[in-house]
Amino acid sequence: MLSYRHSFHAGNFADVLKHIILIQSVEYLKKKDKPFCCIDTHAGPGRYELDSEYALKNREFDTGIGKLWNCNDLPELVAHYVSLIKRFNNTGKLTRYPGSPLITKQLLREKDRLCLFELHNTEIKLLTAALDKDKRIHIAHADGLNAGLKLLPPFERRGFVLIDPSYEIKSDYQQVVESLAAMHKRFATGTYALWYPVVDRRRNQELEHALQATGIKNIQLFELGIRADSNEHGMTASGMIVINPPWTLAAEMRQVLPWLADVLGNDGQGFCRIQTLANE
Repeated sequence: MLSYRHSFHAGNFADVLKHIILIQSVEYLKKKDKPFCCIDTHAGPGRYELDSEYALKNREFDTGIGKLWNCNDLPELVAHYVSLIKRFNNTGKLTRYPGSPLITKQLLREKDRLCLFELHNTEIKLLTAALDKDKRIHIAHADGLNAGLKLLPPFERRGFVLIDPSYEIKSDYQQVVESLAAMHKRFATGTYALWYPVVDRRRNQELEHALQATGIKNIQLFELGIRADSNEHGMTASGMIVINPPWTLAAEMRQVLPWLADVLGNDGQGFCRIQTLANE
């Protein structure tokens, strides 16, 4: 438990989808002048070195940002995402990848807030070193699901919550559903984005059914796969389940996801899925 290090996976195809949806959700909140609060329950270290031993072990970034880095004809949403990543690579060469905390920081206005939680002893030290000098950002060495719940509703009454657990243990699937139900009960108008991996499709189906059983309305699912479901070890796809998504998000994803599936898929095996789990 708590042995997971995202450094092995930084910048892979799952990060591409997760961070595009993160960016679009925050940009949507910025359309109104009123401030908002973002909560990241599993923040990680904040940034990743892609020339490190961790990242180079499996070179998972080659399945994601690496394939997009030198593309010239990117869809608008993908181009915006890539441009944000390039801000962290001043030489023009892909050597660094920002995690969700640094991506969100780039999007914040002076009046907005970001609350980051991380439980891993090593990761919290790196996160604090990367982001501790920004007055808009609060960092805590804590369980983000429990601590994040206590912040709801935020005093801004507008907010986005990113839940991105490692799913190291099977109970994570049940815990995120219980946490989302509790969070939504306190702050029903907030936007919540839950990341999930596809390593065993049965678990994903159970997760979707459990979320539907909560009675929460307005839930959309966006999934990107690079190869067909398999009984072999490893993640074949990943997705984001979004509660109260920006009203533009589904249409945007219908344009972007098929393109990403084609570009990032392995030997033509890429696929995508967009589904409404609960209507408004």
